[in-house]
Amino acid sequence: MCQPFPNRALLVDLYELTMAAGYFEHRMDFRATFELFVRSLPAQRSYLVAAGVDDALDYLETLRFSDDDVRYLRSLPAFRTVSAGFFDYLRAFRFTGEVAGVTEGTLIFGEEPILQVTAPVAEAQIVETYLLSLINFETLVASKAARVVRSAAGRSVLEFGTRRAQGPEAGLRAARAAYLGGCDATSNVEAGHLYGIPVAGTAAHSWTQAFSTERESFEALLAVFPETGVLLIDTYDDLAGAETAATLGRKFRGVRLDSGDLLEKSREVRAILDAHGLQDVKIIASGDLNEYRIEELLRGGAPIDSFGVGTDLATSRDVPALSVVYKLVETERNGRVEYKAKFSEEKVYCPGRKQVFRFAQDGKYVHDVLARSDESYPEAEALLHPLMRDGRTLNARRPASAIRQAVLASMERLPEKYHALRDAPGYPVKKSDALIQLFEEVRGQYVTARKPASASPAH
Repeated sequence: MCQPFPNRALLVDLYELTMAAGYFEHRMDFRATFELFVRSLPAQRSYLVAAGVDDALDYLETLRFSDDDVRYLRSLPAFRTVSAGFFDYLRAFRFTGEVAGVTEGTLIFGEEPILQVTAPVAEAQIVETYLLSLINFETLVASKAARVVRSAAGRSVLEFGTRRAQGPEAGLRAARAAYLGGCDATSNVEAGHLYGIPVAGTAAHSWTQAFSTERESFEALLAVFPETGVLLIDTYDDLAGAETAATLGRKFRGVRLDSGDLLEKSREVRAILDAHGLQDVKIIASGDLNEYRIEELLRGGAPIDSFGVGTDLATSRDVPALSVVYKLVETERNGRVEYKAKFSEEKVYCPGRKQVFRFAQDGKYVHDVLARSDESYPEAEALLHPLMRDGRTLNARRPASAIRQAVLASMERLPEKYHALRDAPGYPVKKSDALIQLFEEVRGQYVTARKPASASPAH
C-alpha cells in the first residue's frame, strides 16, 4: 500500500517531547504500558466500531525524525537547556515496543482498551498524541457509518463526504473508516487507490448547467458512460427531469435526487420511471442525509434504492468527538511491576494491563468482562491480541473489504435493542473481581481515607 501521510514525527503535542526529553535526561528507560480507550460512550451511541488500528501500527513502524525535524526542535526555547544527546536520540529514534489491541473493526464499549502500548517510557510517550487523534477520528466515522448502514436496511450507502470533511486528509481517512463501517463505496478516488475501496459518482449539477438543455446533458453523459451513467434530475425541476430521462430511449443505471422532499419526490419519480417501463432504473438520494433521516424515509415507504451520505458521515456531526484517552497503567523496573491509575473525580480508571472477554449466547453478544490481563474465561472470546513486537507488525494488513465484512458480521451478532437510534440501552460491561481488588489496592497506596467513595469504579 502507498503511504498517504509520510511526514508525521512532529504531529505531536509539545509536552510529549518535553516529557521525552525529561525521561532522557534522567536516564528513565524503564518499560511502561499505556492503554488507549474511550472513557464512556456518548448518549447517542450504544456501541463503537474500533477503527484506525492498522493505521496506528503503520505509524509506529515507520515513525522517524528527519534532520529537519530535529533542527526545528533544537530551535525551540523549550529545548534550550536540553543536552545534545537527546537530539541524537531523536535522530536514531525507532519504536521498539510491543502493541496488543483489538483487531480493526471490533465492536467496543466504554473503558475497553483499543490499544495497549508497552515500550521504553519515552517511546510510549512520544506516540500518544498521534494515536489518540487517529483512533478518535476513524472510530467516530466508522461508528457513524455502521449506524447509517443499519438504518438503510439493506439498501446501498455511498460515502460522499470528502468535500465537507475537516481537510482533505480527514476526508481520506473518513472514506476508509466509512467503508469499514459498512458503506458500499466512496466518492474519494484516492481512497479507492490506496485501500481498494469501490468508488462511485458520475456528474454534478454543473454538468447539466454546462449544456443548453437538460436532455442534451443527459444524452452526452450516457454517450460517455452508457453502462454506469446516473442522471442527476433535480437541477431545474425533478419531475420534468425524470420525464426527460425516461424518454431518452436508452438504458441508464439510475437517477439521483439531491434536494427537496425526498419522500414525496421519490414516489413521484418512481411512478414516472415505472410508467415508461424502467422498473430496473434505481433511485439514488443524497443531500444532508443521516441515519435518522434515512430511517424516517424508509418508514414512510420511500422507494429509494441507494443513499449518498456526505457531511454527517465524514464529520460524525452529531458526535464530533469521543472521550478517548491514553493512560499509563503500569511500569516495569528491573522486573518489578508498579501499577498506575488515576483517582480524580470523573477521570478514574483501573490500573494494570487488561483483557476484554466477550460472552455470547446463541450467536448473539450478551455482555463483556473487563479483566486483568492474566485472567482466563474459557467460555468467552478474548478481544485483545498481540499486534506488534519489537516495533514490527506481526500480521499482514487485512484488505479493507475483509474488515468491512467482519464489521457487518459483528453487527448482526449485536442484539437488536442495541441498534436503536434513540434511547438504546447500554451494553453491559462488567469489571472482574480481580480488577476491582487491584484498583482498591492501588488506591490505598495513593489516596487518603478522606477521599469520597465515589471514586470507585463501577462493577
